Amino acid sequence: MNRNTFNQLIKQGSWHELFITEMGWNAPQGQYLLPTITVDDTDYDFTVVAQRNGFQILTCQVAVIPNMSTCRKIDLKLRRQANDYIAIYTLPQGEHHLWACPLKQNEKRDMVVVEYATADQADFLFSKLAAITFDIDELTTIIDVRQHVVQSFAVNSEKITKDFYNGFRKQHKEFATFITGIDDNIPLYDSKKKELNRNKLWYASVMLNRLMFCYFIQKKGFLNGDVDYLTNKLRQVQAEEGDNQFYRSFYRDFLVSLFHEGLNAPHHTSEWEHRFGRIPYLNGGMFDIHIIEQQYGDIDIADDAFISLFAFFDTWQWHLDTRITATGKDINPDVLGYIFEQYINDRAAMGAYYTKEDITEYISKNCILPWVFDRVAESSSRDAFKPNGYVWSTLRESGDRYIYDAVKRGYSANWQQRIPADIAVGIDTSRPDLLERRKQWNRPTADQFALPTEIWRETIERLQRCDTIMEKISSGAITHINDFITLNLDIRSFTYDLLSQTTDHRLVANFYHALQNVTILDPTCGSGAFLFAAMGILEPLYEVCILRMQEWNAENPKLFCEELGEIARKYRSNIQYFIYKSIILRNLYGVDIMVEATEIAKLRLFLKMVAVVEVDKRADNMGLDPLPDIDFNIRCGNTLVGYATEAQLEKDLVQGDMFAKQEFEQKIQERLVVVSAAYELFRQVQLSGSDNRVEYAKAKKDLRQHLANLNELLNRHMFAANGAADYEAFLASHQPFHWLAEYYNIIHGNGGFDVVIGNPPYVEYNKKDPQTKKAISDCYKINDYTTESCGNLYAFVLERCKTITTDNSYIGMIVPLSGHSTERMAPLVNNFYKTYGLRLHLNLSADAHPQKLFEGVKFRLCIFFVSNAHKGHFSTKYTRWYAEEREFLFKKINYVEDEGYSYGNVIGKIPSPLIVSALNKMRKEAFYFFCENGKSKCLYHNAPVNWIRSHSFVPYFSSERDGEGVTTQLKIIPFNNKKKVKIGSALINSSLFFIWWLVNSDCYHLNKPEITEFKYSFPSETDDRIVVLSDELAKDMLSKCRRRVYVYKTSGRVEYDEFYMKLSKPIIDEIDKVLAKHYGFTDEELDFIINYDIKYRMGDELNAND
Repeated sequence: MNRNTFNQLIKQGSWHELFITEMGWNAPQGQYLLPTITVDDTDYDFTVVAQRNGFQILTCQVAVIPNMSTCRKIDLKLRRQANDYIAIYTLPQGEHHLWACPLKQNEKRDMVVVEYATADQADFLFSKLAAITFDIDELTTIIDVRQHVVQSFAVNSEKITKDFYNGFRKQHKEFATFITGIDDNIPLYDSKKKELNRNKLWYASVMLNRLMFCYFIQKKGFLNGDVDYLTNKLRQVQAEEGDNQFYRSFYRDFLVSLFHEGLNAPHHTSEWEHRFGRIPYLNGGMFDIHIIEQQYGDIDIADDAFISLFAFFDTWQWHLDTRITATGKDINPDVLGYIFEQYINDRAAMGAYYTKEDITEYISKNCILPWVFDRVAESSSRDAFKPNGYVWSTLRESGDRYIYDAVKRGYSANWQQRIPADIAVGIDTSRPDLLERRKQWNRPTADQFALPTEIWRETIERLQRCDTIMEKISSGAITHINDFITLNLDIRSFTYDLLSQTTDHRLVANFYHALQNVTILDPTCGSGAFLFAAMGILEPLYEVCILRMQEWNAENPKLFCEELGEIARKYRSNIQYFIYKSIILRNLYGVDIMVEATEIAKLRLFLKMVAVVEVDKRADNMGLDPLPDIDFNIRCGNTLVGYATEAQLEKDLVQGDMFAKQEFEQKIQERLVVVSAAYELFRQVQLSGSDNRVEYAKAKKDLRQHLANLNELLNRHMFAANGAADYEAFLASHQPFHWLAEYYNIIHGNGGFDVVIGNPPYVEYNKKDPQTKKAISDCYKINDYTTESCGNLYAFVLERCKTITTDNSYIGMIVPLSGHSTERMAPLVNNFYKTYGLRLHLNLSADAHPQKLFEGVKFRLCIFFVSNAHKGHFSTKYTRWYAEEREFLFKKINYVEDEGYSYGNVIGKIPSPLIVSALNKMRKEAFYFFCENGKSKCLYHNAPVNWIRSHSFVPYFSSERDGEGVTTQLKIIPFNNKKKVKIGSALINSSLFFIWWLVNSDCYHLNKPEITEFKYSFPSETDDRIVVLSDELAKDMLSKCRRRVYVYKTSGRVEYDEFYMKLSKPIIDEIDKVLAKHYGFTDEELDFIINYDIKYRMGDELNAND
């Protein structure tokens, strides 16, 4: 289709011809007109003009083009009739159209819109249509069509955010140079670009955060209805500046007043409004007088700072929602978290990282939703959760709906008949010659079945897994919500469908109450990535519950009076705002040691709320309800230092005068009760939507004062118990956070938090920082942690989480894989992981071998889930992926039950039940082969990646400094004769040993225990054959090695032989075949071992000869 044809069809509104004739879509089947949808007293009538595999193209003529908020409301009802669609909204006259398409990215259903005023201005849309144009004879499925639509309309926010950040970084540095009045005698940076004037740089961040917030809200018209308010006011101020003029500087005489007397003040005088225009009261604490502003009374910022900054900001399109324009420079509030994590506070140096959305979503949904299900299953709706009740019957009748599209790519009930014959011949494991029958399984999968980079071996495993899951679903074998995690099913869609389809109003009521009551904590929240994800999980469920309650209430006004009454008092016209406010005040809690982090977290949550409000110039406060104040939900402090529970406080009471002790206990208890009452009053004042701002201000002031008094008492007590010399220095270094005081209603009243999620810092407790020459342990001390010997902050955070959670809580985090894979971490394994009935470990190769999980990370990582609400121990293989596979990483997860497998204090990384079977057979061996002394040396490389390399000979190595010898990268295993050296070398080079090592190690270091624990009985009838193969392998390795030369600063010129183990794979396979016979492995076990991770281990060599 050329552009002229496109323009003509758009002008004529010939949607049928556009999609069917020009773009290869099909005529609609069944009903053309969908039932009328009513939103905000407006009717919307949709016509189906085309479809492909069930994906529908809809048109709707409207009097006014709907905004994003309205599109979302429409989608909430429309998805019942058309789950996958593109809706084209048109006006009766003219070419002004809006295309709205709900896309599911990272499990979140979001709306993307493209708008144009005339066909001639629809260049950007035209550029997108090629991706959703199909050939007449092209075979597709609904999965294919969805992928095409996502490819066409998805917003690449990550790239846009990075581009914005690159410019922002420069602006931040420049902006700080224009600030005066904050320790001007201290330079911003030293010669090594290390931050020196932290307060000035912090204030630069505060100001840029405030200004970015204002840029977002001005684009919605909240700043006097002017979408360029700040730029225009800057020009006005500059025109009126001067010694005898009204203004002296934009910062001092305009911005300070705008922030403190405008956005932070409930009432404005007419004189003030004459100068500044109509400005809403935002509350929320963001525009309070900042602590830096309190400490420094003579701050000023030159106008040039704002001229440069606004010029940069004005090159971007600022949106509070997800939309795409022809500029390709559309940014939304997600940019704030990325900026903070990447730059402002250099968090990577502190062991914290910007956690990508697919990670936060995966962890959050698999903690929050199981907890909600458990609570509802204990309620009056318990019958719905019986094996034949509504919940599991719905699943049983769902077919493959809740299996992710990526998993069922190419799947059908008869897939075994559709795949090539030379692939199908290898499926039957009962017949002989399995390896020969599977010799074609390592070639690339045909397109109609394949995910990116997939080989047939992976595809067959995935399709067989589909068969298994389908059988479990249809047979009713799934009757617990944790099965959704272990089988990796779409728990979010399942939950939504249950609520939208049920005829039982009690089930919805119980779900709604569970949603309102769940307490979710990120104990090291950073800029709020996990809290943001949690909001994304809860919001659509709140939404559908409220919609269903309204429907039932319309039929029977006696139902849901209390629940809907809370909304009707103030939020009838904007339920979305009520939902966000409820979630923020009721459900979300976060703590971070950096105050800048908590500021960004609150800012991001606030912008989420503002996004769903439209300006109403006639309404009070321009239609914007003052933002919730979450200063007491998102707190600054040290998660690891402070009294977590009453038991900890009692344990720390100073021995001495019994009466003094009792008096102190009584005083603490009294103040705890006072703080609890003050907090509850403050929260209720906000939830009620009261317009009494005097009442609100008093409630906040009282709470802040009561909490300060209680914290002072606890700090003094801890200081005395700590034995420190200087109280103020103790507070500054330790930053105590008393969970018992800060969250008394949760810790004492609820027994702890219900859900804990996050990405704690990966920082060595005793390791000195190269620049400061100080370790964390030099700054503050932790006390009474059973994991102290683990020596890393994340271990301490996990232990703290166990202390502050309820008995049936869910904890899910991403932490270093070594935390359950080394003897050093045994206290964490035994005192945390193994204390839970249900535990799952998703093991990830996250440090660029072959791909990173997120920027800056240098660790192998693990996502874990633990709970005492259910039982079962599950793990995954050590999971690798290429860049092309990243999109589907969390869809393809395959958990394996450990079946009781154990290895010391390590939780194994189990790739398959086949490996559990094989390793258990190995355990029956009576002999530890690698446990003897002698002068014969077997050498091995101790930091494997894809292969473990061992030598029965000494590889060439020579350095300019030390001469010829053995490289330090090779370690020694002693034997008493050369034959054993050759056997030992062959064993270590085998794929079997490689898998053994991955299962039982940190997947980074090959340590002596992993070698010595490997059993092989000697002498054996297979010894002679292994010796022959060992000699062949040594010869082959030498023939294929390459001599390399490098020059190093320390050792000078170094010359050595570099070996390529994958080139010797056929000989290694023969070694594995001998070992399989020795241990009694089945053909299927041997096939798995030989071909384990072969795509990543062999790389381009895998199909080099095809």
